Amino acid sequence: MELLEARKNSSSEQLRDIEDQQILRILAKQKELGFEIATDGEFRRRNFMSDFTGAVEGFDLTCAVGRTWRADQADTAPVSSVTGIVSSKLRSVRPLTGHELPFLKAHSALPIKVTLPSPTQFPAISFKRGVTDKVYPDHSALLSDVVKIMKNDLSELCAQGVSYIQIDAPRYSYYMDPKWRSWIRTELQIDPDSALDEAIRADNECLRAARREGVILGMHLCRGNNRSHWYAEGGYDAIAEKLFGTLEVDRFLLEYDDERSGTFEPLRFVPKGKTVVLGLISSKVPRLEDPGQVARRIDAASRYVPLENLALSPQCGFASTAEGNLITESHQWAKLELVVDTARRMWA
Repeated sequence: MELLEARKNSSSEQLRDIEDQQILRILAKQKELGFEIATDGEFRRRNFMSDFTGAVEGFDLTCAVGRTWRADQADTAPVSSVTGIVSSKLRSVRPLTGHELPFLKAHSALPIKVTLPSPTQFPAISFKRGVTDKVYPDHSALLSDVVKIMKNDLSELCAQGVSYIQIDAPRYSYYMDPKWRSWIRTELQIDPDSALDEAIRADNECLRAARREGVILGMHLCRGNNRSHWYAEGGYDAIAEKLFGTLEVDRFLLEYDDERSGTFEPLRFVPKGKTVVLGLISSKVPRLEDPGQVARRIDAASRYVPLENLALSPQCGFASTAEGNLITESHQWAKLELVVDTARRMWA
């Protein structure tokens, strides 16, 4: 709460000091729990994409495309969110994570994990007809410029010694959900299968720019995560063979916290040697998962991917936006402790 209040009422210098204090606090907690990699929890961001929109000129944050989310809990009201649209040619004005990495390197001896949004996020939510098409004729042209910016930054992150890069790509859930496939066809006026192929090509371009010896590349897929709400549903079946077979990542971080995620059967398409991180722990609801049930689900997934190529995590971050989900910090740490304890037991 202190950090949220500071965002509203503090000067930039005061905000930076409070961010530093809070990041030091969570770094210490990660160490206490036994984490083997460090993250700042995206505490310097407004949302999981704001490093990009904050470092790149061309976004109009006052003119946006609205989206309505669906609730995970029956007693929560619908949430509407907005994302800035592209109104002028994109131009990078600073490194995307340039305000995050130096502090992490200075205050943690652990390997560092950095997250960035997939370039595929922006054509879908930041392209508005009558505005964006004055500078980019179509979604593909916008995507091309986003990819160029991302490639430069990913290459620089690797040069600076980042050990783990995670690309957050919730947009792939649109290709699983019949409702959203129809939306792509009618609203974006794009063939969903062609759009999926283009999205994979774009992400692979970025991943190749980050490919270095000793750097782990992960891709996180979810179905929406905002104030304990979601926007898509459906298993991975519709895209599994193409997605798992062609995305050039080391790890797939997959949402599997409830029935909306489908079965483990699509994991049979994951190539040998790649890791699947099972998102079995919900970031949306405070209820703590049963350790025995989590272990049984891991065993069930191991029918399709060998146990040594499985891992465990929450299904998404606890806060895709600064406001966070409807869950307390103590619940969050309890869930992360469950992840650590289960991992030690299952992969000791």
